[in-house]
Amino acid sequence: MKQLPYLDAHGDDGYQVLRYDLDLSYHPGSNRLAGRALVTAVARSALNGVSLDLGAFRVDRVLFDGRQVRFAHRLGKLRVRPGRELAPGTEFTVEVRYSGIPRPIRGHWGEIGWNQLDDGALVASQPTGAPSWFPCNDRPADKAAYRIAVTTAPAYAVVANGVLVSRTSGRAGTTWVYDQPEPTSTYLVTVQIGRYELLEIASGPVRQPAAVPARLLRAFRHDFADQPRMVRAFERFFGPYPFAEYGIVVVDEDLDVPVEAQGMSIFGANHVDGRGGAEHLVAHELAHQWFGNSVTVADWRDIWLHEGFANYAEWLWAEEAGRSCHELAQRSRAGLARLPQDISIGAPGVRRIFDDRVYQRGALTLHALRLTLGDERFFPLLREWTRRYRHSVASSADFVGLAQRYSDADLAPLFQSWLSETALPHLPDY
Repeated sequence: MKQLPYLDAHGDDGYQVLRYDLDLSYHPGSNRLAGRALVTAVARSALNGVSLDLGAFRVDRVLFDGRQVRFAHRLGKLRVRPGRELAPGTEFTVEVRYSGIPRPIRGHWGEIGWNQLDDGALVASQPTGAPSWFPCNDRPADKAAYRIAVTTAPAYAVVANGVLVSRTSGRAGTTWVYDQPEPTSTYLVTVQIGRYELLEIASGPVRQPAAVPARLLRAFRHDFADQPRMVRAFERFFGPYPFAEYGIVVVDEDLDVPVEAQGMSIFGANHVDGRGGAEHLVAHELAHQWFGNSVTVADWRDIWLHEGFANYAEWLWAEEAGRSCHELAQRSRAGLARLPQDISIGAPGVRRIFDDRVYQRGALTLHALRLTLGDERFFPLLREWTRRYRHSVASSADFVGLAQRYSDADLAPLFQSWLSETALPHLPDY
């Protein structure tokens, strides 16, 4: 029996988006957003209509292939009727004009998506917050290119996915235009607006820009000084960095946890203390650029492929500094052994996709695999994984199948015990 995807109320698998062109105007004081979204897509099956995910905005007009059409917008869905059947393979465009107050999407994990800050805005959309600010096909497997233009007051900086291609001033404010050509999942698309100082951590070979409140600059330079070396180490472990640059934004408010976006990570002011207290989180978010952003799960049930890998990257970075990855794994396992053994991380359930046991046990799965294969096979496996599924989507079955090619022994029992069973396995001998 085929399993239903997690969060299957989001998205429409009848078509694949090729590109989003977003033109937004935002007023920080009133938190008012006005947008024009041009969605270019191709039908995957015969279609009589197209649905987009969109929050509680006023939709003023919808054009299908340049022609005004009828639409219905309710309960988070914008349903468009093109007036004809679309054959599989047909390319089409949907243009949506909309406006209103962007509100986060409520879910099992709190409010996610567009959040108004005390002075600016933050977007953190994992897993279903993207419709809080633009109409989209909100499925992690639907990856597309993006052009994002945001006009706002001149006192504010705007940071979005991709490379900044222009910044112009006019009567309406300053317009910032970003281009993201690499395929990107909707939940990884972001806009950050604030009174930031713009600087560079490194200019090459991977450019690393940053946007930081002026009061935190000194502490930031200390805490992120090792990030260029971290990038080089992760390239050695995981293969080439998958995007044109890696940006950092520090918002001038506290955040519970940092947030990854494609080609970027967002930290709270509380993660910058001038003592490197959040260095493990810097490693975690950077690792997501390979695991989660370039290689993305086709379905949220496989989220250990994101979080387990990023958590293991924390241990690998600690190992670079002379700590024992194996000791960290043993400590993690001991901590998990004191918790309820009632979760299967290969299918944790929708409500528990962000359970810390998914992160920790996912990392332990990788450590168990490393002990089984040896470093001479484990790290080539990781590099082939990121190369084979670069800018694409993958599943647990894909990883298990690839790992088996690197082993002389049957790996099915290892993956069965770590991913499918609730009882916590022991690590292989070190």
